[in-house]
Amino acid sequence: QVQIVESGGGLVQPGGSLRLSCAASGFTFTDYNVAWFRQAPGKEREGAVCISSNGGITYGTDSVKGRFTISRDNAKNTVYLQMNSLKPEDTAVYYCAVKSTFGCFLRVNVYQYWGQGTQVTVSS
Repeated sequence: QVQIVESGGGLVQPGGSLRLSCAASGFTFTDYNVAWFRQAPGKEREGAVCISSNGGITYGTDSVKGRFTISRDNAKNTVYLQMNSLKPEDTAVYYCAVKSTFGCFLRVNVYQYWGQGTQVTVSS
């Protein structure tokens, strides 16, 4: 049974940091690329960052480049998202998703399994 569980969300002040975790089970984790998506109230879900199956390739959108870092520990079947210099516009539910197909893409419809999401709120 595939399980993807996000954790680490919460309330943080602008300029602060958070680290999200995505723990996976029920499939061969090392065969899957992983991405973090986010969805703000009233907006469509959008991709933020992704990492290839072996961790050798990462990609982030312009809105998070230089502030968000994705990494993975394949021994622990876990992906991390380190978020620094957080802004109010980063407020959203953050979702972890995985896909077995080649490439680090940030299109919602190519990801096969999703977590339930974790809320991140950036506010003073």
